[in-house]
Amino acid sequence: MAIRVPATARATSLAGLLVAGGIRAVYQPIVELDGGRPVACEALAQPIPADLVALVQRARGQVDVVVELTERALTDDPATLLAHVARLRAAGFGVALDDVGADPRSLALMPFVRPDVIKPDLRLVQAQPSLETAAIVHAVNAEAERSGARVLAEGIETREHLEMARALGADLGQGWLFGRPEPAPPAIGEGGRPLILGSDAPAGDANDTPFELVAARRPVRRGTKRLLLAISRRLEEQALLQGDSGHGPQRLPARHPLHPPHGRPLRPPGRDSSFVAALAHDLPRTPAPGVRGVALRAVDPLRAEWNVTVVGAHFAAAFVARDLGDDGSDGARRFDFCITYERDLVIRAAQALLVAVDPVRGTA
Repeated sequence: MAIRVPATARATSLAGLLVAGGIRAVYQPIVELDGGRPVACEALAQPIPADLVALVQRARGQVDVVVELTERALTDDPATLLAHVARLRAAGFGVALDDVGADPRSLALMPFVRPDVIKPDLRLVQAQPSLETAAIVHAVNAEAERSGARVLAEGIETREHLEMARALGADLGQGWLFGRPEPAPPAIGEGGRPLILGSDAPAGDANDTPFELVAARRPVRRGTKRLLLAISRRLEEQALLQGDSGHGPQRLPARHPLHPPHGRPLRPPGRDSSFVAALAHDLPRTPAPGVRGVALRAVDPLRAEWNVTVVGAHFAAAFVARDLGDDGSDGARRFDFCITYERDLVIRAAQALLVAVDPVRGTA
């Protein structure tokens, strides 16, 4: 949205600006880098006013609408933003994730958003190549290859920027080389690769627990709590060893310590951890620095499970277990458990835990 305040107007409110003609929407073309054909446009405007929602809904029958989210909103509160993404998709909107890589923690969270369009940080095309930008390139291209998302390079102002965008894997572009924001939307060309909105939702029942999701696809083993503690500790150590270009771990672990407690304190996350949550019975809201606590309700099926999920930009693993209810010594208690490194399955298990982080379900 461009704001222009005429010298003769003393607009002190939004209503005043509207009356004075001080606010207008502008549009910037988005082109396919191979051929330069305009395939979409970005409307630079404010959030949709309530009285225009019905008009936007009618327009969706004629145009595809993609809502842009910033990576900061994702890293600040992943659980809340992911719930918002689900509502947008249910309404038929596509999702674009902007400024990806400006905060390295966002790279591990991309698979949870499943963006239709990935817009990497401007440094990819405008700055000199570095190990830091290489880490962004690897993560963005890996996600685009897995999901089919389109990669949109912004800030293309010169031929050198264009060649860099192509080399880094972008297939869409935006910038002054192709056109500046204008009052009228550009003519959209026919043909080219279509933008398919609405990534497929994960398969399975939305109420499945992590153990149920993984056990349906992987062999179920049986072991004692003593063995499982060693396995879960090793998985957490692996997560801490993961890193891209020296950034350290980029992960989204969500842990549910069994009851009675596992007897070891929660470890604070690394400085580059995207999001860490602990789910258990009678857990405070902040059980450790940088860890979000969720106290599970008495009837929550997660209370019978022990789940550790780790998702990084290039590493994913899940350990899921279910208590068999044995009596006797704590270390000898038996559990059915599974381990998987299949990325999509790990993400589904982690999403099942993120649902519990939503205060609508949890008590914290």
